Amino acid sequence: MIYGKIIGGMIGLLVGGFVGLIIGVFIGHTFDKGLSHTLGFGSPENIERIKTSFFETTFLLSGHLAKADGRVSEAEVAHTEQMFNQMGLSAQQREQAIELFRQGTAADFQVESAVSAFLQTCGPQRKLQQTLLLFLISLALADHTIEPAEHAALVHIATLMGMGTTQLEQLLRMAQAQEHFHGQGGYAAQPGTSLEDAYAALGLESNANDKELKRAYRKRMSENHPDKLIAQGVPEDMVKLATERSQEIQAAYEMIRKHRGIGK
Repeated sequence: MIYGKIIGGMIGLLVGGFVGLIIGVFIGHTFDKGLSHTLGFGSPENIERIKTSFFETTFLLSGHLAKADGRVSEAEVAHTEQMFNQMGLSAQQREQAIELFRQGTAADFQVESAVSAFLQTCGPQRKLQQTLLLFLISLALADHTIEPAEHAALVHIATLMGMGTTQLEQLLRMAQAQEHFHGQGGYAAQPGTSLEDAYAALGLESNANDKELKRAYRKRMSENHPDKLIAQGVPEDMVKLATERSQEIQAAYEMIRKHRGIGK
């Protein structure tokens, strides 16, 4: 069941940390064995409703966000296609996802109704709500920039979910900053990258002390460790993305470490 893979994979992502564009999935048996117990969703019937709601809401809001700035860009289309491929959608599921995405782009789409229905079905599951935001942030960053209209749409969705803008902004800053440490030539600070970008990539402020710096670095690396992700059930073809994120974090940490003149 593809819905179980989506929910399980994204909850695994949150348990392991923000792995950038990782939007992969847990294999189905991981969901069956542990997810319902971990999240306490209750009856199998309720779990199925939640999985269906999450799937539908994800693609509805993805379409809404992609159209927020007036047009769906080629990068956003490519990113959505990548999402389909990574989820292993069947032809029927792919058609359903495309139709949901199309509905979300419609001028009369009611984002409030979509979010309200999602919250009614899923209840106060903060992890699921944050997971949905991670999907949307990934889409918004597909063209490496977030337009004002896209940002406003993300803020609106987060607010409808009862989330503060502080949490959303933190996720956005980390995702955007980490992009500064991945270029065609490998993993290193790209031209124009500042120390502020390096701190943001680790989720830190520039006034963090050395102890806080090392703690944040180790936490981010642990969250993205390939072995941990494999143990959680993330497919091996998705581990490459976790490795890329770890290398971006490593590059950001090295930039700060060298600037401060501290040891590894």
